[in-house]
Order: sequence, then structure tokens, then C-alpha cells
Amino acid sequence: MSVNKSPDSHEQVIHIVDDDEALRDSLVWLLESNGYRVRCHASGEDFLALSGDDMAGCVLLDVRMPGISGLELFELLRGRDYGLPVIFITGHGDVPMAVEALKRGAFDFIEKPFGDREVLDLIASALEREREQREQRALRAEVSRRLGELTQREHEVLQLILAGKLNKQIADVLGISIKTVEVHRARVMDKMGVRSLAELVQHVLAVEPSIGRP
Repeated sequence: MSVNKSPDSHEQVIHIVDDDEALRDSLVWLLESNGYRVRCHASGEDFLALSGDDMAGCVLLDVRMPGISGLELFELLRGRDYGLPVIFITGHGDVPMAVEALKRGAFDFIEKPFGDREVLDLIASALEREREQREQRALRAEVSRRLGELTQREHEVLQLILAGKLNKQIADVLGISIKTVEVHRARVMDKMGVRSLAELVQHVLAVEPSIGRP
């Protein structure tokens, strides 16, 4: 199944949220020199004013900041079901807090002072995860849209297909001919944009895990 992509609206940006101007500047130099797009925020409040559902990339977030702390900001974002991976920047004494943040869903943390290669590798992993998660969300949305275009009869045939029924069994259950089942089955496959039964099952169950179950 192909999913329409909009590269312009999904360009990944690394957001640096840190009140330390010198650290922000050094990270910007490092990241931009390695081809990344970067945006800096001197406080959690600044970042909150920008953040939205259509953002792509990752966040480098200092644990300790004036005003909203990194951990407080992370909790606010978590409450909003925020999708970008968060990498915490910590000092030695902040490691226990960063570990607790990992348990709550942060991507990882990096302890100051850190090396260039260390932070670049971590960011590459975070961006890859964000890209995969965004593609999965887009796929689920597309599957849901296509399911909504099926007729009631096509939904019935789909449920029986996912229950493992053969065409003859589907025909018996629905009181229709095998030929009619074949027509409905072909329409389901076409509307769902899949080429195989395995692909159909994988996509539909990712959206509606209970469909086809007794």
C-alpha cells in the first residue's frame, strides 16, 4: 500500500531546548555542519509556543532550566501525546532524573560533557525512530480511510477473510455464490490497496486488532 508523503511538511528538525547559549551554539555548529536542520529555544516556554502535531524530528532537552524545567516540559509534552523523541541533556547529578524520564517514555539521555560522535549517533537513532513512527501513523490513517470506503457487504467479507474462512465457507455464511464472494474479495483487495492476503491481514489488524475475531 502506498501512502502519500509531503516532504515539505515533514522535514525533520532538531530542536535544542537549553538556556546555555554556549552549548546551544556549539550544538548548532556541530549539527548544521553534518547536514541537519536545527532550531534553538532558550526556554521550555519558547518551545511550547512553537510545538504542534505536525512537527517532525527530535528534541535535545536540558534537564535543568529556569522557569519550566526539562522534566516539567517533558511531562507537559507527554500529556499532549507529543510524538517527537526526546533526548535529555544531563549533568552527572541529574542522571537519576533522566533514568526516570526514560521509564516515562523519553528516547535517551546524554551526560555532559559528551563527544561529537556520541551525540550524532544518538540523534541519528532518534530521527530514524521518529521517521518510522510517523510512517506507521500515516499508514494506519490510510488504512482507516480505505476501510471507511468499503460497503457493508465488503466489510462482512473482509471479517470472514480475516477469520480464516475460505471462499466456499464465506459463501455459505453469507448465503451468496462463490463467484459473488470472489468479486467482493477482489474489490476489498483493490480498495485496500494490497496485493496479498498477508498484506491485507497485517494492515487491517494494525488498525482494528479485533476485526475477524469471534
